[in-house]
Amino acid sequence: MDRVQAFGKTFSANFTPFAQRTQQLIKEQLGQAEDRTQLPDEYIELEKRVDALKLVHQKLLSVTNSPLTGVGRPICDNSSQYSNEAYDYPPNIRESFNDLGRTINEKPQPKTFNHAIARASLAGSQTLAQSSEGEDPLATALEKYALAEEKVGEARLGQDSQIQSRFLAGWNTTLNTNLMFAAKARKNVENARLTLDSVKASKKAAAYGDLDNLSEDARQEIEQAEDDFVGQTEEAVSVMKNVLDTPEPLRNLADLIAAQLEFHKKAYEILSELAPTVDALQVEQEVQEPSPHSS
Repeated sequence: MDRVQAFGKTFSANFTPFAQRTQQLIKEQLGQAEDRTQLPDEYIELEKRVDALKLVHQKLLSVTNSPLTGVGRPICDNSSQYSNEAYDYPPNIRESFNDLGRTINEKPQPKTFNHAIARASLAGSQTLAQSSEGEDPLATALEKYALAEEKVGEARLGQDSQIQSRFLAGWNTTLNTNLMFAAKARKNVENARLTLDSVKASKKAAAYGDLDNLSEDARQEIEQAEDDFVGQTEEAVSVMKNVLDTPEPLRNLADLIAAQLEFHKKAYEILSELAPTVDALQVEQEVQEPSPHSS
């Protein structure tokens, strides 16, 4: 019986503040609340900045952290655009298993756009070579192009790995940890404000609208609610400042740019090395080709 009574007291102690806050919130929404404690200007400004930071993270993650089939998937899950190697793989391509691997025991080739171009080029080179008696310049060029595109594809996979570990990991941590701490602190402030205003309203009603005629117990209850509100506000200001002042998002963005830069640099170097070779093959073929007006 004592345990039941103790539970009842605990439940009542927890439920009463919640009920008071809910009642106060409903009054405010209906425009029936006479007084509403104002939040400090600094606090309001910090809230705006934190909301902006959250929106920035959500926007960028909606692109970088969502697979092509990710409709309805939360942006905070483990799936990622950059963990889906086929994110740039043309949907209209129909490659067989033989296209994706030389033998049944060999691991299939990656399904990236660059690797697909490499496979198509290599297949074309082999087809031309088999149908020509001598060396075919186009077949030679396609084979070299296939090797280059495969290298570009591998560089893209390397970029994706770097982005996952160095950008997305940090960006998700900010969204799912730091900003969540700020949201919780702000919720505590809102609860403290609603509690304070509900206490003020109830004590004012008990004193028939005369706050100067409050009992000592009523004054102490209001002061306690005010102290809690001030304390929660100060804590939330500190948490929001820490979230906004951390250089981690900029560091993560720099890592994203560095990974992309490294990939494009490698792709440029690979194709720059190939281009003169293909140009030379073209010039050589033009020199050897007989003029249409020659006898």
